[in-house]
Amino acid sequence: MRKMEFKMERPGLLEVGQKVYVWEGELPSNYYYTIGIPEDMSLAMSPNIPFTQRLLSKEGTVTDIVRNDRGYYVTAEFDE
Repeated sequence: MRKMEFKMERPGLLEVGQKVYVWEGELPSNYYYTIGIPEDMSLAMSPNIPFTQRLLSKEGTVTDIVRNDRGYYVTAEFDE
């Protein structure tokens, strides 16, 4: 299992235990990922991930949502 953290800008968009889908974006030296549901593809976004740590899964499950003074952070777990 692999866990990744994603930044969510608004509260209440995802729930713990919810299945999410992954969309991959590519930058010149990194990947980034957005997670969402079929109705809204971009509910939270990952930091830049080096090419050597590419996420291979296309779906996962939300395991935790934390609010701090910088915003909402979603932890998702993937089968890898």
